[in-house]
This record gives sequence, C-alpha cells and structure tokens, in this order.
Amino acid sequence: MNTFKTQYYIDLKVWKRSIFLAKDIYVLTANFPNEERFGLTSQLGRASVSIAEGAERRSVKDLKRFLDISYRSLCELENQLCLSNLSKLIGKEKFQSLEIEINEIQKMSYALMNSIKTEK
Repeated sequence: MNTFKTQYYIDLKVWKRSIFLAKDIYVLTANFPNEERFGLTSQLGRASVSIAEGAERRSVKDLKRFLDISYRSLCELENQLCLSNLSKLIGKEKFQSLEIEINEIQKMSYALMNSIKTEK
C-alpha cells in the first residue's frame, strides 16, 4: 500500500493558513452575543477547526477524502460568515477579508487534492 508522507503536514502552506484562519474565527466569535453561543459561534468554530484538523492521514485516499471535506467546510464557513455579516455580527470589511482568505485556502486545497495521485 502506498502511504503519503504526511508527517510534515505542518509545513504545508495550506495547513498553516487554515490554522490561522481558525484562530481568526475564534477571536472573531468571542465577541458574538451569548445567544449565538450554540448557533453561529459554535458552527463557525467547528467548521474552521475541521478545515485544519486531520491533515495527517495514513493513505493518499484518506488524505484526498480529508481535503474534500475540508473544501466543503470552507464553503460552509463562507456561508456562515455571510449570515454573520447580514445579521450585523461582523462588519463588511472583516467579512470581505475573511472571504478572500477562504477563497485562497479553497484554491490551495483544490490544487493539492488534484496534485495527489490516487492509490490503486
């Protein structure tokens, strides 16, 4: 069985950007109202963490599956931030800067996923 050398996943630019995005989301949602603690705050936190976690996979197939889940979590995160902006929980400028970062990470994830050869 082919194994993908993932022991250095923390050196991947996409992982580094994802972990800093997750930190930014946690800092941002710390200022959300208490009534959003189990709503948007929780959803944003879970989505942002799922993007960065799990990068150390045992096989190429697992890694590609993780990258696909990560890509979908980025889409979910973008939608939740859009709702946060429309609900006036975050400002337009903050939303736009996070949206740009999300789109960049999506491109990086997609490129990495396409560059990995699938096991046979």
